[in-house]
Amino acid sequence: MLKSLIRTDTDRSTLIIRCMVGVVFLSEGIQKFLFPEEVGAGRFEKIGFSNPDDLAALVGVSEIICGTLILLGLLTRLASIPLIIIMLAAMSVTKYGIFIEEGFWKMMHAGRNDLAMLLGSLFLLIKGGGAFSSDRYIYRNTDEREN
Repeated sequence: MLKSLIRTDTDRSTLIIRCMVGVVFLSEGIQKFLFPEEVGAGRFEKIGFSNPDDLAALVGVSEIICGTLILLGLLTRLASIPLIIIMLAAMSVTKYGIFIEEGFWKMMHAGRNDLAMLLGSLFLLIKGGGAFSSDRYIYRNTDEREN
């Protein structure tokens, strides 16, 4: 089971996507606690969520943990799943209204960062951590022990 979760290829360029996705989510998660009114509970409350404090904490902690795991390339596929869910929820809640009121192109402009993070996370779910990842190191050592 673990072996299938950490299986990855030796593609070096995956590191770029891991850094992009990991740094952005780690930063956003930390900011939910540093600036709660702007990007944390206050923002969730403005959007209309019940229990905005709890939800902001849950999302912030998830972003910090998963962003860190992705930066390390540790359990990359598993760590990308909550981030995909977060991005799908964020896009449906915050960008749908823009689409209805202002049209497709305004929504695409407003959602460009969300879309980039969603696609980067999907890439990592499919590819795994790549050459310079903890996943690759563990997978390679597991292979050597089995042979």
